[in-house]
Amino acid sequence: MAKDSFLVGLIGAGIGPSLSPALHEREADRQGLRCLYRLIDIDVLGVRPEAVGDLVRAARDLGFDGLNITHPCKQLVIGHLDALAPQAEALGAVNTVVFENGRATGHNTDVTGFAASFARGLPDVPLERVVQLGAGGAGAAVAHAMLTLGAGRVTVVDALADRAADLAASLNRHFGEGRAAAAIPGRLPRLLADADGIVHATPTGMAAHPGLPFRADLLRPGLWVAEVVYRPLETELLRTARALGCATLDGGGMAVFQAADAFRLFTGREPDVARMLGDIAELAGVAGAPK
Repeated sequence: MAKDSFLVGLIGAGIGPSLSPALHEREADRQGLRCLYRLIDIDVLGVRPEAVGDLVRAARDLGFDGLNITHPCKQLVIGHLDALAPQAEALGAVNTVVFENGRATGHNTDVTGFAASFARGLPDVPLERVVQLGAGGAGAAVAHAMLTLGAGRVTVVDALADRAADLAASLNRHFGEGRAAAAIPGRLPRLLADADGIVHATPTGMAAHPGLPFRADLLRPGLWVAEVVYRPLETELLRTARALGCATLDGGGMAVFQAADAFRLFTGREPDVARMLGDIAELAGVAGAPK
């Protein structure tokens, strides 16, 4: 008999306003499934990120079917898993853990989630020269996605020069020399003048971090702009870019497609992505910080 009840959760810091519970539980309800999605917030528990291994083991022992993993535990969790899917291994980060037969397997649906959202929302834009602002956890996934989609060269810009350099080196090892480069924010004016588009992968623009991630006068018509932030769906960056006539992509699609991929891994059922995109449009209007 097919399983119809699932217990899953999210481990991370400051995750109270996450939309993941609603996205998973709403889609499960529509499919006649029972899904309980629990938040396991290390800030609320008063434990350090390094406790993620203990939390994963406890969830497995308590009968959880799987977990989502978010900041700051996506890399720390790897040493506590039994196996990694190829995408997670290549990226060195896990955002989804599936428990099966007592084993914990790590996956990364951020890469596939952004790739699917980009292919849907900006299907025909040029990809020869892409600038990406942000080299953190989300940035690593997005850069992998862009090169998987066929970007000629991705230049990663981050205030932490070592972080940008490490990500660029990892991308070149995986995709081939010359596919990625690193740069400091001071080079943004020159980089954007020659770029086809920019992917924004920093927290700037979130409800708790309003504003623009760089000077508005660096934007120009013909430059496409893709955003990772999804609360609010229309960030100041997207609003400014649209006013100039830039093609834009909000962060809602990535949030939905990565959740849909995780839902598929947890339940073995095919999610209705169109319905979930409707959910995010409704839910992202709620005040609060994103996952």
